[in-house]
Formats: sequence, structure tokens, C-alpha cells
Amino acid sequence: MQGTIDGFSYGLVTPLVAYFMACLGGALGLRCTTRSMLVAQSWRPGWLALGSAAIGSGIWTMHFIAMMGFTVRGVPIHYDKAMTFASLAVAIIMVGVGIFIVGYKGARGTALFTGGTITGLGIASMHYLGMASMSLDGKLEYNTVTVGISVAIAMGAATAALWAAGQVRGFLWSVGASLVMGLAVSGMHYTGMAALSVHLHGTGEPATGDSPATLLAPMLIGPLAFLLLAAVVVMFDPLMVMGKPTVVPVEPKPGIPAHTHVRHSARRLRFRPRRTVEHRGSRTPQNR
Repeated sequence: MQGTIDGFSYGLVTPLVAYFMACLGGALGLRCTTRSMLVAQSWRPGWLALGSAAIGSGIWTMHFIAMMGFTVRGVPIHYDKAMTFASLAVAIIMVGVGIFIVGYKGARGTALFTGGTITGLGIASMHYLGMASMSLDGKLEYNTVTVGISVAIAMGAATAALWAAGQVRGFLWSVGASLVMGLAVSGMHYTGMAALSVHLHGTGEPATGDSPATLLAPMLIGPLAFLLLAAVVVMFDPLMVMGKPTVVPVEPKPGIPAHTHVRHSARRLRFRPRRTVEHRGSRTPQNR
């Protein structure tokens, strides 16, 4: 028996809040990526790791907020806790790989394509692993073509967002990149949900696992607290907000500064004419 699916049980509330969370995580993560391109090599891994965790947390939070509005008529839905949090780890790790590639190789060419592709695949992997954590009296089935479109949307939009973050052109570029990243996550999510159909077994057996209400508290408290902390870091770092360095770092190199050489040459130029004049004066009495 085919189940009746409703992905908007609370109207536009869950899609809008989910999109906001995706944009927030994307904004923080991409600003950290931009920041990593403006610092020394020793600080770069830390900023990239923070950016990966921010984007991964935003993706995961967006997905499960959106899933709060997902229902199958007449069928209770539960979630497996281990698989649910495993999807968070997958999101952070795969997004991190893509961000580290762009952070070290630059947002252009092969590095951008590779990083965007892996980041997009991380978004898609998190979504479908999160869907696999659902437990209900039925079987989830997907349309292959629509699933492929959802993955392509994630990869394309993630690549565009990483490209925009790599331009390092100020706050407006950051906002635009985060909106694109939020669009990538939300667009991929709802396209993937459009590919879903549920075939009910009709056995009436109770599903096992935690209910959405049980998962709601840790889902909001944990990732949201982390995103809030990352937001504070961004707010108190003007360089991350503006996106351009105030001082270009220069590595100290051994040698004599150029101004010292100039002063030395000037002294020699003033000294030589004096020696020449005195020498000529001392020879004049002898010739006489």
C-alpha cells in the first residue's frame, strides 16, 4: 500500500527555519575558509577545521529541522540514534575534505572542482544517511533520476559557494556565498524528498528507535551551541568579516635592509670629493 507523504506539516515554518540554519552554517564555514587564506600556514588547519564543523553542523541541523515537518499519514516515524549522529560525522568529514582542498590549493581549476564535488557529495551523503535512520512500518523507495538531480544540485551549488568564498572580496561576497550554500543544502534536501515514496507494509508492528521529539533537544542544543560559538568568533574578528588583510605578512629574511645600503652609499659619495680636494691641495706646494 502506498503511503501518503506530507513534507510541510507545519507549513513554511520548517522550510524557512531549515534554510536559515543552512545559511548560518554556510556563512560561518565559508568565512573561516576565507580567513584561512589570509593567515600563516600554521594557523590554516585550525580555521579550515572550524569551517568544516560549522558547515557540517548547519547541514545536519537543517536536515532534521526540515524532517520535523515530514509525516506519513497514519504511520509513526522513529529515528535510530546511532545512525542519526553518524550522519553528522559524515557531513563534517566529507565537507572538511572538500574545504581543505580549496583552502590549500585555491578556489580555481581542478582544486575547486574536486573540492566542490566532494563537498556536494558530503551534503548528499548526509541527507540519505539521515533518511536511512528513519524507522517506520514501510519501505522507502527512491526515483533514481530525481536522486541524481539532487546530487548534481548539491555539487554544483557547493562548487559555486566555494568559488565565491575563495574570491576574498569582502562581506557581500560572503553573504552571497552563504545564500548559495543554503540553497545547495535546501535544494538538495527537498529535491531528494521529491524522489521519495513510501510503500507501507500494513503489519501494524511498532517501529523501534527514538521519536523526533526525543532527538530534538540534543539536535538543537549541541549544533546550535557550536554555531553560536563560531558566530562569536567571526563577530570578534574584523578580518574575517571584511575578508581582506590589514597587513601583508612578510617572512623575515637575513640580509642588510635596503635603506641602510642607501645611507652608506650617500656617505661615501660625500666623503670621496673631500679626499680628492684635500689631496690636490697638498700637492700644490710641492710643485711650486
